[in-house]
Formats: sequence, structure tokens, C-alpha cells
Amino acid sequence: MSSTSTTPPQTPTSSVVMRDHSQPPVERVADQLEVPSLDDRTYRVIRLSNQLEALLVHDPETDKASAALDVNVGNFSDEDEMPGMAHAVEHLLFMGTKKYPVENAYNVYLSSHSGSSNAYTGATSTNYFFDIAAKPSNGEEPSETNLSPLYGGLDRFAQFFIEPLFLSSTLDRELRAVDSENKKNLQSDQWRLHQLEKTLSNPKHPYCHFSTGNFQVLKTEPESKGIDVRQKFIDFHEKHYSANRMKLCVLGREPLDILEKWVAELFSGVPNKDLPQNRWETVVPWTKDHLSMQCFAKPVMDSRELNLYFPFLDEEYLIETQPSRYISHLIGHEGPGSIMAYLKSQGWANSLSAGAYQICPGTPGIFECQIRLTKEGLIHYREVVKVFFQYISLLRQTPPQEWIFNEQKGMADVDFKFKQKTPASRFTSRICAVMQRPLPREWLLSGQSRLRKFDPVAIVKGVELLRPDNFRMTIVSREFPGDWDQKERWYGTEYKAEKIPEDFLAEISQALNYTAAERLLSLHLPHKNQFIPTKLEVEKKEVERPALAPRVIRNDEIARTWYKKDDTFWVPKANLIVSIKNPIIFASADNSVRSKLFTDLVRDALEEYSYDAELAGLQYNVSIDSRGLFVEVSGYNDKLAVLLEQVLITMRDLDIKEERFEIIKERLTRGYKNCELQEPFTQIGDYVSWLTSEHDYIVEQLVAVLPGITADAVRHFHKQVMSQLHIEAYVHGNVYKEDALKLTDMIENILKPRMLPKEEWPIIRSLDFPPGSNFLFQKTLKDPANVNHCIEYFLHIGDKGDRMVRAKTQLLEQIIHEPAFDQLRTKEQLGYVVFSGLRSSATTYGFRFIIQSERTSEYLESRIDSFLAAQTASLESMSDADFESHKRSVIIKRLEKLKNLDQETGRHWAQINNEYYDFESAQLDAAQVKQLTKSEMVEFYSTYIKPTSPTRSKLVVQLIAQSISSKAKEAEESTNGDTATVYSNGTEPLLIRNVRNYKAMLSVTAGARSIRDLSDFEEIDSKL
Repeated sequence: MSSTSTTPPQTPTSSVVMRDHSQPPVERVADQLEVPSLDDRTYRVIRLSNQLEALLVHDPETDKASAALDVNVGNFSDEDEMPGMAHAVEHLLFMGTKKYPVENAYNVYLSSHSGSSNAYTGATSTNYFFDIAAKPSNGEEPSETNLSPLYGGLDRFAQFFIEPLFLSSTLDRELRAVDSENKKNLQSDQWRLHQLEKTLSNPKHPYCHFSTGNFQVLKTEPESKGIDVRQKFIDFHEKHYSANRMKLCVLGREPLDILEKWVAELFSGVPNKDLPQNRWETVVPWTKDHLSMQCFAKPVMDSRELNLYFPFLDEEYLIETQPSRYISHLIGHEGPGSIMAYLKSQGWANSLSAGAYQICPGTPGIFECQIRLTKEGLIHYREVVKVFFQYISLLRQTPPQEWIFNEQKGMADVDFKFKQKTPASRFTSRICAVMQRPLPREWLLSGQSRLRKFDPVAIVKGVELLRPDNFRMTIVSREFPGDWDQKERWYGTEYKAEKIPEDFLAEISQALNYTAAERLLSLHLPHKNQFIPTKLEVEKKEVERPALAPRVIRNDEIARTWYKKDDTFWVPKANLIVSIKNPIIFASADNSVRSKLFTDLVRDALEEYSYDAELAGLQYNVSIDSRGLFVEVSGYNDKLAVLLEQVLITMRDLDIKEERFEIIKERLTRGYKNCELQEPFTQIGDYVSWLTSEHDYIVEQLVAVLPGITADAVRHFHKQVMSQLHIEAYVHGNVYKEDALKLTDMIENILKPRMLPKEEWPIIRSLDFPPGSNFLFQKTLKDPANVNHCIEYFLHIGDKGDRMVRAKTQLLEQIIHEPAFDQLRTKEQLGYVVFSGLRSSATTYGFRFIIQSERTSEYLESRIDSFLAAQTASLESMSDADFESHKRSVIIKRLEKLKNLDQETGRHWAQINNEYYDFESAQLDAAQVKQLTKSEMVEFYSTYIKPTSPTRSKLVVQLIAQSISSKAKEAEESTNGDTATVYSNGTEPLLIRNVRNYKAMLSVTAGARSIRDLSDFEEIDSKL
């Protein structure tokens, strides 16, 4: 299938220079971009007189406008003595400009118009982006005289690149934010292992840089040498930030001419220093001395990996052919004949991934193969490497196959043709980064997605680089070899690095040179993919208004089927979700773990079969949800039923082999234990869910029962689970009603369950906190090296089904969000992770703060109390205009259009699964918010939120670090807030020592009550 055009014009679109006497000249570069077939946007690429290039996007339907700017400078340009400079500049740019000197003016403006912002620093680019309401405050269409908030957002955004202030008063705080961000990552294996590879690379290439920076290297050390660090950052901005290095993407409802005018007006003032592109062409990350090396690294988590790295092709200009995609497709394949299929048959590997990535312009890329090993695989890691090279011998001896390339190309074309929209800021941020690449401007949307030319010569060149004298190897394990003798400088990772032994290199070389007769018989190229969709037709019917709710088309003692024919996105795709209800799954922690092992074994058994489906845009999942087993199949609807059938048959007939069971059980054991070593802020939510719900389990309960579970126990449980159940399914997408019913029939016919009486269907309820309650739960974290504490401060509000409770809590979230971030993160620098927002459980609504910090949890709690006490006055004194602006922001967010089929499926399934069936919740919540008055919000705040309120219900969970930071006390003493006043409602927190006793003290809420009667949704054809 081809899109609008398969090849770009042979000559660039002729540039047109538009002149307007009141505006700087604008060069129009391109306006005929390759777009997906359903794209209703229009595009224009322009270049300003200062050489800043911009892609303008007119989206007449969007409710969020956005802009993003990518600067061609990143951590590769840091000075050796001050790592993290580019990252620090990214942080500091947000802190005030000459035109808008108040440090949080930008975020206050965005927040008051349903907006948000973020940024990231890469190797050779720094990317800034924001989104904001697309319509003016009066709800009319934007125009030159009726400005949308986008104009004000662009004006403030542009000033970062024109006249940033680098305010002295913010310097210390933002460098502490950088330091906190770094500390957040110190125990993350992803960061640790990546930095280890970089640290062990060529010190003359900037790949070796430590990218994040910390307070020591950005402030303490330079100042001890008499360096003015603020001036250093100003100099960095002056040296590297130039209009000709910047790519801008702006998306809005405004016509292209208006967007063009605004961009010319607001961004022509960005200075152009005519700087060259940042390129590194004379040095490489790995010289000959860095190759044929093996590194043994000790991780924080209990994981086992074998990583192979090869200096590879420079694919910067190989846009049409992308040879690495052919090679990684074959090496990373998991179907019959693949490396992975063989390793799995030997019990040596759990997963394998392969692919190439670019390091920076001018430098060859890296091809990486990552293999997650079993215990046996670690023992046989040398054999695993030899299997890899045997497969490379197959690729060397088999000419590149055009049919394989054509399969890849065909799927890439289909995926691009039916590509759906993504959130506005994700789109602008990604596209302005893509604009830094040497793509024809007509290919900005399609360039990296599509494959255009088969180039067997380039593929052969790529394969020839996968050889023993051109690679490095890392073995990651907490046990093996045990004699790590060095520590990486920035993260403290223990490791040992040495040359690969000569005998092992000789064995690898021998494997690479095997003939077809010597090679393992089970290694061969994949067969043709039977899952590639051929029926891609969509019957598009004009509808006056898309339906907000699905219909019930079957409802009997065995199954209930919800259905909606897609009437919005018109893609040849469908989603099928099946909840297989059975109360025994969550009857105990033991049953919960048996269910998890069963679903893991089903997915394990389907791995080879389902891989082709995945390549052809069909995904599936089998897992457990709150009411039983959960099955999902989604993607191109053509072959969806074929995959579903195999998934169901596997679930029914699963043959649990002892050796696979032991591998899956061992993997799950490590997975559970690793959960307890994750960053504290990712763990804390599970504890709060456990302490606010009637039935739930935390990881330590699951860890306790797992060792005693045998394969026989799971076999017995499998029969029990599948014998009696109720099926609830949702079919959504490019599927007709009769086909949706056939899918439900297929589920019933394959599983053949006995019916589960309605009285036995699980009811999910939350705990109800009485007014004035005050609970505290404390837990010491398992990772001895972690220095970060974490607190979740939860305030119970009320019934999730109460429209007024929902509206007030949603408005509270909007009002609190920006000031909380500004006070607790920006000003007080409590930690990098500072979050506030509503928390919904199965049947209740509440409000929460999460802070991860080196400061003690007691101190963090006191700072939240102090902030909330101060907000009482802020709310009371808020102007009517600001109050209405906050309401408008909530309404815009609630009514934001869904971007794609998956989002709509997710929204509908949430309502089906929670049993409220509140399919119009967005519209009804927005209507309720619109009616709220300030006095109602003041009363609500005084009742449920204010720290001195006698009726406030509070639960605080503290996760306490074992390792205490030396700077924590000093940081508390140098706080930027009032610490003298204690705010309390007079109740002493009750420490939860026994969770069963604590739950026994509390009553539970009613279960979910349907907003509308189920019969309102029924469209059941009577059977003759």
C-alpha cells in the first residue's frame, strides 16, 4: 500500500520568500508533506531570516495547541571539567526572561490555560515543549483578533532563546534540582549500565561524558577554583544556542498564515550566530583497544543479561534503505529458526532484542543485541555468544532476501498509512527532533517510519561488521563472577573489564565461519508471515455525532458482550478485551500468584506463534485484573480472530512442562524481589492501594507464598479457574455486530465453561475513612544503598460516583498543581519527584501528594501541611477571573478529544470494568465544574483539605531509606519555607502496626452503582 506519494520530488520544492513590510521575510520551504491517509492537518515548513526552521501545523480539530523547539546542542558539548552543563542550562532557561522576569510566569500562564511543559537534554540536542488550550477563553474559533492562549505561550517560550536571565536567586535551587534528578537515578540499572559503557569508551569522544551532572561538579568544585558558575552557563548559552541550530514545530487551530505570522514576529529575534552543526567525525567511541573486551557488571536488581555491542554503519544518510532494520529484524526474531527460539529450547534465555542506534552526527552507530539470561543461560553464556555468531554465519552465507525486505516495507507502509494522532506535545517534541536530521522536508512525518529501497550491498556491509574483532561484551549478574575489582566513577557500579580470552575469541571466530553443514540445524531464516493483513477496507459512514457509549449486544448467564463500531477514527483496526470473572483468583495471595504463574506460562507458550502477529501489527495480552483473568487482542482486524483462537486454545489446553515452569517461577521470584528495589516513588502507590481497598496484596505477601507453589499446584488451579466463569467482552473498532457476536461465541465454544452465578461475581469495594481519622503507615525500604525517602500524603474525600465530589476534586487538582510544584519543588527543593493530584480507587475519590526526597518523611509531611495551610488564604483571595480560568482549564481537559481508537477503548473499558457505566463522565463532570462557585470550593477545602479541619481524613505512607544522606539535615535547616508553625487538627496519627486490625476498624463503601441501568445500553436481537 502506498501513501500520498512514495518518493519525494527529485528537486526540492522551490522556496518562496514571503515579504510583509511589517514582518521579517519568511522563506517557505515545503508544504506538500507525505501524510497518513486519514490526516486532516495541513503543514508548512518555513525558514526565518535568522535561519530558524519551523514546521507549522494547522489542525482544525485539535483542542490542545503545542510548540516544541529542539536546539542542536546537548551533553556532548559539556566541558570535561563540568559535566551536566547542557542539562543545567535546560533547567535554568525556565527561570525568568527579560520580558517575563518572574521565575514561574511561564508555568503559571500555561497552568491557567490547561497547559503543561517539559524539556529533556540528549547527546546533541536539547528539546523544550509545551501544550496549551487551542481555543480562546470565549470558546470561539481563534483568529488574529480573537487570540488563543497559544500566542501568549509562544511569546513566553520564545524569550528563553532570546533573553533568558539566568537569575542568580534561582541558580542554587535549580542545581539542587539537577542533583536531586541525578540521585533519583543512582540506583537505576538502566542509567548505571549505560554510563558504565560510556565511561569505558574512548575519553577523546564525548560519548564518555556523564550527562546529568550533580551539585558537586556543577557548583561546589568549580566555585572552589574561583569559577563563576552562573557566568559559565550564560557563556554556554551564548556559545551554543543559535537560531540556525534550532528547529521549531508549532501546532494549533489557527490557519497556517496566522501561525507563520506569529512565528516570524516572535522568533525572528532569536540571535543567529551561524554556528556549524555539532558533529564528531574525527574520533570514534571505541578504538581498536576498546574492542574484543568483556566487562562483568554487578547490577542493583537481580538480573542476568548478556549485551553485545558492535561499532556499526553510520546510517545518518541511509534514510531510504535503513539496512539495520533488515538485520535487526532477523537477529531479533523470536519465531521458528531464530536465535531466540533455539536459546529458549535450551532453557538459556527469557528474551532477546536487537537494533542499531545513532550516537551522534558524524560518528558511526552501534548495533546492540541484549539477551536476558536464565540461570542456565548465565552458566552457558559462552555458548550463547557462539549461537549468536552461528546465526551471523547464516546471514553472511545467505544473500539479503528481497521478499523479507518487502514484508517489512509493506507493513511499514500500512502502519504509516493508518497512523493515528498522538497528543499534541508528544507530536511537536518528536517532530522538531526529527527536523535535525538530513531528511527531505517532504518526509518529515514519514522519513523514519517507511522503507523505500532495498539495498543488499548496505545490508551485507552491516552484517560484515558483526564479527569477533569488532565487538564488546557485557555480562550483567549479581552472582557471577563475584570478583569485580573496580567501581564506575559516577554511579558506583562494581565491574571488572578485561580482554576476551584468546581461546574464546577463537571459538567465536570458528562459529562465524561454520558452513551450512556445521551450523545448528535449528537456525534458519523465518518463513513468510501469515499474519500480514490483506483486508484493510473501512466502511466510513457519516455520523452526525459519534456515540459516547458502547451497546450491549449479548447478555446471558455465560457472557455479556459490549460493542461499538468505530465511528470516529476509521482505521482498519479493532480492540477486543475479555474479562473472565472468577472470584477464586483473588481469594488469597497464594491464588493470586498461581494465577500470575498461569498467565505467564500461557504467554511463554505463545511466544513463537505470536511473534509474527506482533510484526504484523497484532498484539495480545493474557494477565490478571481485579475480577479474574484478562485477555486482550488488538490491532489490524483482518487476522484478529485467528490470533484470538490460538490464545484461547492455549489457555484451555496449556501443557505445563516442569522445566519451563521452573524458569518462569524463578523469573517471577526475581521480578517480585526487584519490585522492592525500585525507586521509592514507584513502590509507594501499591502500599496506598493496599491500605485503601478491601482486598489487595502487596509484593511481600506474594514473595512469601511463591516458593511453596509447584507446577502441580498450578495445573490443578488451571482446571479450577477455567471450569466455571463469566465472560464479559468489549469489541470496538472496524468490526460489524455479527462478527462481534461470533468472537464471543468463539470464546464460549473454546473455553466451554460452566456458568458462574451472578451472586458470585466479585464486588470491588474501597475502605471508607471516617471524618477526622488520621493514620500513619511506615515501611523501611529494602535497597540498602538508596538515600531517598518517599511519602504519599492521602486525603480521603468521598464517593467516586458523586458528581459533586468528582467536580470539586478535579477543580482542586487544577488549582493546587502549579503552586504546589512551585513551592515544594522549585522554591523549597524538597526533591526531584514532587506530585499532587486526585487519587481514585474502586469506589472513592481522594487527593494526594507524593514527594521523594533525602529529607525525612516527617519533615516532608510538615512542608505539605504548611503549603496546604497557606493555600487556604490563596483560595479565599483568588479573583473571580482566576477562579473562572481554573474552571475553564478543567473543562477543557475533561472535554479533550480522544486521539485514537486505543484511547477510546481504554475510556470505555474503564467504565465497563468499574461497573459505573458512566460513559458520559467527561461531559457530565465538565457540566458540574462549570456550575461550581468559589464559596463552594472554599467550604470544600476547609472541610476535606485544610490541615486544621476537624473533619479531614488523612492517611500518610512513609517509605524510609536505610541509607541516610549526609546533606539531608543541612538541607532541612536551609529550607525556603516557614518551619516554625505546626498545622494540625489536634488528632494524633494512629500508627498502623497490624494491617488486618486497621482494616477491621474501618467500614467499607458500597460497591459501584451503575449511573444508568444496564438495560439502557442493550441492543439485543431476539433469537427466533
